[in-house]
Amino acid sequence: MADNLSLVEPAASRRGFLKFITNLMIGLVAAATAVPLVGSIIGSSFRLKKSGWADIGDIRSIPLGQPTSMKFPYQTEDAYVRETVTHEIWVIKHSSSELTVFSPICPHLGCHYNWHPNQNEFICPCHGSVYSVTGKVLGGPAPRPLDTLPWKLEKDRLWVEWETFTVGIPQKIRT
Repeated sequence: MADNLSLVEPAASRRGFLKFITNLMIGLVAAATAVPLVGSIIGSSFRLKKSGWADIGDIRSIPLGQPTSMKFPYQTEDAYVRETVTHEIWVIKHSSSELTVFSPICPHLGCHYNWHPNQNEFICPCHGSVYSVTGKVLGGPAPRPLDTLPWKLEKDRLWVEWETFTVGIPQKIRT
């Protein structure tokens, strides 16, 4: 009987060890999958919104009173996915220290409008909304003026805080 007992114990301890290692590996894989998943689902609601200031460039080359389209790369982050997106803005330089910065997104349906220098107006090609150089609605179904973006100057360099707003409503509400 002593011989049978010595043969059973090593096999049982090996089987227990393999079960332990297998369960440990399954637990590690589950944790590695669950942490980013939970972080993407509920983490963004607890995360503070980072400032979205982007360096647009030197303003010295922008002509006075003339709407100028400027493009810039902008880093977005959703859970653990980071991506660089190119955004466009419209800048109107009034003096060396005074600017107006418009979002390129039409407040009606979210399409992109263009500047038409011959008519001295911003026109949305999708639905015909027309805006003055100051952003005021001149015609069409747009519910509010063009959305302006926060900006600051640092040594002749323009910095803009990228924001998006709810379209189709009269109020300017940040999304």
